[in-house]
Amino acid sequence: MMNGHGKSDRPVVPAKSPNNAGQPVAEGMEGRGLAKGNPHRQNALRTPSRAGAPSALERIRQAARRDRKTRFTALLHHVYNLNTLREAYFCLKRDAAPGVDGQTWRAYGEALEMNLRDLSDRLKRGAYRAKPVRRVYIPKADGRQRPLGVTTLEDKIVQRATALVLNAIYETDFLGFSYGFRPGRSPHHALDALYTGLLTRKVNWVLDADIRGFFDAIDHEWLVKFVEHRVADRRVVRLIQKWLGAGVLEDGARTRSEEGTPQGGSASPLLANIYLHYVFDLWVQQWRQRHARGDMIVVRFADDFTVGFQHKSDAERFLVELRERFRKFNLELHPDKTRLLEFGPFAAENRRRKGRGKPETFDFLGFTHICGKKRSNGRFTVLRQTIAKRLQAKLGEVKAELRHRWHDPIPVVGQWLGSVVRGHVRYYGVPMNGRALSVFRFRVAWHWHRALARRSQTGWVPWERMRRLVDQWLPPARVCHPYPLRRMGVIT
Repeated sequence: MMNGHGKSDRPVVPAKSPNNAGQPVAEGMEGRGLAKGNPHRQNALRTPSRAGAPSALERIRQAARRDRKTRFTALLHHVYNLNTLREAYFCLKRDAAPGVDGQTWRAYGEALEMNLRDLSDRLKRGAYRAKPVRRVYIPKADGRQRPLGVTTLEDKIVQRATALVLNAIYETDFLGFSYGFRPGRSPHHALDALYTGLLTRKVNWVLDADIRGFFDAIDHEWLVKFVEHRVADRRVVRLIQKWLGAGVLEDGARTRSEEGTPQGGSASPLLANIYLHYVFDLWVQQWRQRHARGDMIVVRFADDFTVGFQHKSDAERFLVELRERFRKFNLELHPDKTRLLEFGPFAAENRRRKGRGKPETFDFLGFTHICGKKRSNGRFTVLRQTIAKRLQAKLGEVKAELRHRWHDPIPVVGQWLGSVVRGHVRYYGVPMNGRALSVFRFRVAWHWHRALARRSQTGWVPWERMRRLVDQWLPPARVCHPYPLRRMGVIT
């Protein structure tokens, strides 16, 4: 997030961004500036030890941090390194759906070392070929279908290994207001930064923006150009081009496109961040420094971003120029989901005076953000409540799953429902959202009660017994996240 004085304000959070980490975490690689002569060997002790020698990824990170213009010429040997491939394999989900080849995580692991050595050899010889992505669809909260790509297991391993290496470079480049799919950062870090910016900066207008079909609109040619700003190893660039050109397999038909990167691949989040880093982040940083007359805050999580402004004129000009900027790179703001709204400490009074009703709300990362007042002193605050459609959609999933579990033993169903409520509370348990948490827990219990009653004609469960089951298996609905200003420890 950026403040109004040309500097980047970043929340200081425990275990946070490698951008500012005092101890680098990745590998500072031989860039073009290190190609002549022997690199500094004396950074390692004469006697080998784990503590004495920086890891390969650590050396890459150090080189990337020293010179932001360094282009790295030799990276592929870090990708096909057996340790990197093994780490990538164990980072994958064990029960993920297989790709077009039907290979599962467990089956591949039965001969893991032999398979990894074969994969490493094919990468080294240039014989590795990316397979097409299997297209699947998952329902969205608004009833539409979201396309996802299921890559083959070996493609996932190579993509994850490549992302591990490239993260060592790009984590030194990415800006502080970018939070999506980055090591040490989470959606709650982005939510905290937005909350803090709305409360501590002079924000009166909010741009709630949505990029139409972002992952399907990424231009391959531009993406490769952006990668080549930092990566001069043609073998790594060709790897990325292989994934982009592998195509999609749907209903037995294979299609290729010059645009888009399938959601679901291990490399897709990093490639998306690289694309938006050059298209959006750097441009926003310069725009604020050159054009903004007042305070301005920015928070981005992958392709979902929110921008706050002190002056309406800044916001309107920014929106016009952002549309033009996106158009150059094949991106488009969704016309129905992008809007500029009055939001902040003076929004309620201004709208009341003009007869426009309550301030508008906006959604970000699963929460509806609402202008509110503190009970203690009546000062402005931001209420964050679970998006109603998200809550109803999750309850719909619980109801549907309970139909399939009608005849499962009560302890089995109770354990599963407990994990559902626990996961919901862990994400949505933010201050001032307690009522929505209680509603969710109660509705889960209600659906469970109805499912038990329908198991047979004599399956009715008295509420006294139902309460005992609920108390035994469903965790309490409680706020588990502190206030953002307290967690961040600083004013952003």
